[in-house]
Amino acid sequence: MKKRFTEDIEKVLLTESQIAARVKGLAEQLMQDYEDKDLLMVGVLTGATPFYTALVMEMDLPLEMHFIRASSYGAGTESSGKVELRYDLEVDLQGRDVVIVEDIIDSGNTLSALKALFLQRGANSVACCCLLDKKERRTADIEADYVGFEVPDEFLVGYGLDYAGKYRNLKYVGTLRPEVYSN
Repeated sequence: MKKRFTEDIEKVLLTESQIAARVKGLAEQLMQDYEDKDLLMVGVLTGATPFYTALVMEMDLPLEMHFIRASSYGAGTESSGKVELRYDLEVDLQGRDVVIVEDIIDSGNTLSALKALFLQRGANSVACCCLLDKKERRTADIEADYVGFEVPDEFLVGYGLDYAGKYRNLKYVGTLRPEVYSN
């Protein structure tokens, strides 16, 4: 019998209900801050998809939804420091107020590069909204404007976060057993 991948989880850090409550709070903050703006919400594929979807579904105001794919990780567990743009936006940013939605900010390399790119393309403003903030790992000079939770410097999976493309579909955020990724 095949084992379930939930057996690979060492501990649950954030439960489904904790995440849902915080997502609702972030949506309320964003609605207050952007109620009279031309809001463009940009989800960073693939990890931010569950958070992005839950967040925009809680927002009761007109907004436009788009995606971009950028990464500094590849299939590894450490940031390479080099940000690769794999799928670009298909919308003009000139004069728009943009919120980049990301699953986690750790090194900050990806968000820093995207923010600079969007401003260069003429965005009126660019803010960053992250479900998780791993401050100990920051190497880029950037902070998220909206943060769900500060998290410890551990290898996390679930709610969009992955290891080698798996575990994204967990409804919670947990730590992966070291033996899973150290082999």
